[in-house]
Amino acid sequence: MGAMNVNLCGIELDNPIIPASGTFGYGYEFAELYDINCLGSFSFKGTTRDPRFGNPTPRIAECTAGMINAVGLQNPGVEKVISEELPKLKKVFHKPVMANVSGFSIEDYAYTCQKLDAQEQVGWLEVNVSCPNVHGGGMSFGTDPKAAAEVTKAVKAVTTKPVIVKLSPNVTDIVSIAKACEDAGADGISLINTLLGMRIDLNRRKPVIANKMGGFSGSAIFPVAVRMVYQVANAVNIPVVGMGGVSSAEDVLEMMLAGATAVEVGAANLVNPYICRDMVEDLPRVMDKYRVNNLNEIIGGAK
Repeated sequence: MGAMNVNLCGIELDNPIIPASGTFGYGYEFAELYDINCLGSFSFKGTTRDPRFGNPTPRIAECTAGMINAVGLQNPGVEKVISEELPKLKKVFHKPVMANVSGFSIEDYAYTCQKLDAQEQVGWLEVNVSCPNVHGGGMSFGTDPKAAAEVTKAVKAVTTKPVIVKLSPNVTDIVSIAKACEDAGADGISLINTLLGMRIDLNRRKPVIANKMGGFSGSAIFPVAVRMVYQVANAVNIPVVGMGGVSSAEDVLEMMLAGATAVEVGAANLVNPYICRDMVEDLPRVMDKYRVNNLNEIIGGAK
């Protein structure tokens, strides 16, 4: 069997497969189905400074080869995540976990990241500057290089663990934003978050979801994600975490050839809760099929 371990910002992973934030809860829900320690890591549910009920319902719309969601960062707030969710997670997951953080001001980001940075279970801080479905929130930070850099600097000033900035694809120049984050001290970049999408109910002649628009994810966006990962990986000198429509072990190899060190799996978890486990188990077969002896040797290999 080929070597599947990779190193993400100084932390060793047994394999590069990471369930994406918002699709894996706080881990213990999936631990009822299988031993989640087979995963490289996972990014837990997006956390904000204060509790959030989220957007009004309906929040989900089905699409061909994907879905639209406008959940709105529903979460209990960072204090309860630390006091209630992380202790439960620690019982079932024995590796460093990725903490996904969102905010509505630079102060929000810094406060929440500083709190989570102090938690033993947290290995990386994934700073989401790209959520497309919260009014007045992440979108504005993630679409402007200067704003993204300011968030990065503020978070880096109060943390000691690797900071991975999660970028929005809803921009015309993803590379300039990634480079601005790198220059501001980011330890890694993750992309892509969801594309902005919409569905209309033909009978009601109204948008399907209450928020009108939301984040479009699923296998349909995979080619866009591969393209953006490729562009960013060739422009920065820090690790890239690729995501967006990943649903097979073959997709993992493709993302890594584009330049990803690790690969997150999002919407596929909502279709098949065992998908990440199955991908980990299938990865040796796919590596053998494509004559890959060591995953590290293919990172950025598509030139």
